[in-house]
Amino acid sequence: MFLMSPLSSSFLFLILVLLMPYTMTSNEYTYYSVHDVLRSYGLPAGLFPNNVKSYTLDETGFLEVQMHHPCLAQYETRVFFNSVVRTNLSFGQLIVFEGMYQEELFIWLPVKGFIVTDPSSGLIIIDIGLAYKHLSLSDFDNPPSCIYQGTLQIGGRKELASEYERSLSM
Repeated sequence: MFLMSPLSSSFLFLILVLLMPYTMTSNEYTYYSVHDVLRSYGLPAGLFPNNVKSYTLDETGFLEVQMHHPCLAQYETRVFFNSVVRTNLSFGQLIVFEGMYQEELFIWLPVKGFIVTDPSSGLIIIDIGLAYKHLSLSDFDNPPSCIYQGTLQIGGRKELASEYERSLSM
């Protein structure tokens, strides 16, 4: 049987205690809501509405947000959220892959991303593909209400945002 002296067992214990922080992963942080996650990444909480069901965030920054249902929220203009919104999150930036559309002059355009380059400026940049909009950060402080839209009917067409998304993949 191998016996350790009190000095060597104390030394081994000290080594283990010192190495413990290196064994913890970056997923040790607990967020209560996607709105908390956004704040911790330097973004306003109101980029997603108040009907978020759940979310997943991996170590690469891929953020998938599940809504209770497709819905419309009112910001400066109306924004449509699909049941699932897929994004990439990094500090001060949210790149939208799919699931979010903004109404501009009666046309629904996919939201491509949100950028906060300088929080002291009080501005957020919204990329809608055709243009960049500069809006006040305070407009996005609180998550807006989101009205259920089972079948989105705009301009006589059902599920316009989903149809637009399908047409992009062709």
